[in-house]
Amino acid sequence: MRFHLIVVGRMRRGIESNLFEHYRKRIRWPLDVREIDGRRGTGNNRDREGAAILSAMPDDTLVVALDERGCDLASEVFARKVAEWRNSGIVNIAFVIGGADGLSEDVRRRADLLFAFGSATWPHLLVRGMLVEQLYRVQQILSGHPYHRA
Repeated sequence: MRFHLIVVGRMRRGIESNLFEHYRKRIRWPLDVREIDGRRGTGNNRDREGAAILSAMPDDTLVVALDERGCDLASEVFARKVAEWRNSGIVNIAFVIGGADGLSEDVRRRADLLFAFGSATWPHLLVRGMLVEQLYRVQQILSGHPYHRA
């Protein structure tokens, strides 16, 4: 299984980048990161970013879009979902983080799962770190490691 992280915006040096790299190094599954230009342009930024996100997805990809209107899953439930996908032969899972204006409706419709980290609004760069920590946690839950304590 291969994870793809498709995000709007560029990661810069700093604590968010350190957090992201800390957990990224620990994930055994391959993790590709594709950054979409998030600078303001003319027209509808959400639609422009959405088109770029959709074009960045590999073929035959299961899509998990991080969206404030998505479902809030406990880590164990998320781990079971990833295990189900793995066991059903899913090879590519793309995790999408939109820009400041959120995700386009086309991306939301393409998503197989709309996922939220609770009802709070989080900074996009922090969400990257939170996501890779959850992927690491999924890995540890599925391997029976005590990292995750309920």
